[in-house]
Formats: sequence, C-alpha cells, structure tokens
Amino acid sequence: MSRIGKLPITLPKGVELKVSDKNIVTVKGPKGELNKSVDTAIAVKVEESKVVLSRATDQKRHKALHGLYRALIANMIHGVSVGYKTNQELVGVGYRAAHKGQMLELTLGFSHNVAFELPKEIKLLTVTEKGKNPTITLESADKELIGLVASKIRSLRKPEPYKGKGIKYSDEVLRRKAGKAAGKA
Repeated sequence: MSRIGKLPITLPKGVELKVSDKNIVTVKGPKGELNKSVDTAIAVKVEESKVVLSRATDQKRHKALHGLYRALIANMIHGVSVGYKTNQELVGVGYRAAHKGQMLELTLGFSHNVAFELPKEIKLLTVTEKGKNPTITLESADKELIGLVASKIRSLRKPEPYKGKGIKYSDEVLRRKAGKAAGKA
C-alpha cells in the first residue's frame, strides 16, 4: 500500500498543471515550466486545486511507481512555485570561485583552473568575502537538475577527511580523521 502515492497534492496560486493524452505532465508557475513523462500505469487527475494520482493495479511495480511519481510531481510543483537552492563552500588555502554568465571558473589547487559550464536553467552566484570561505549558490526550479550539477561540482575536489579541504555543501557535516600523530601516544 503506497501511503505517499495516496496523498493529494495541493496546487498553490499561480501554478497550472496539465496532463496530455500521452501522459506527459506539464507544470507552469512563476519560476518556470517543467515537463515529466509519467508511466501509463499511473493516472494523474486534477480535481479543483488538488492533484490526485491513482494506479492501475496493485502489482509491486505499480505501487512503487505510484509513490515515485507523486513525489516527483510534488517536487515539480514546489520548484515552479518556490524553487530550489543549494550552497557550497570551497575550503582550502587559495581555493577560489568566479563566474561569468553560466561559466563557473574554479581554482582548486590543480596546475590549471577548472572551467565548468552550467545549464541555462540554473542561476549561479559566487561570493568571496575576506576571512570566509568562497561560496557557490545555485538556484533552479528543477530539483533533479540542481542536485546533479551540485554533485558534479563537488566531485571536482571532494572534501578529504584529514583537513577537510575541498568543495562541500554548506550544511554537510564531514567525518574527520585524526592523523598519524594520534596513533603515537
């Protein structure tokens, strides 16, 4: 029994949801427009200001898809109405971030700077303040896309466990290790 799939999704003001005959859900709102193709076993209906999903049968696969598509559509609605935001910090001496349009340029201790081009759906902001770590802020209506791009940026220089140097999410807690000096006691 899918408890998540049975929950109705309320549509905020200014958000429209349309379902095409090929089971493609389109959500429009103040932050943009998103599309998602839904499996044919899941029916999406708009009743007044609520979105209700139902499944064809009680097969295990259909139950799993029921909860999945309900969560994906809820994320789309939240994205076009409020939006999503991620913050990342660059921890390390000499680590810098700068941007020109959709091009992010990172100095991460390599012999060369790393250039990273972002999709046009993502807004980028880099902040460098004296005495603080440089930060990268990403904003988008698409939760899946912003998560993918943030993880790609983080993978350029993952935080290491001894000093914590690297690119980390601002709310991420790192597991730190004691160095080899801790073993000589």
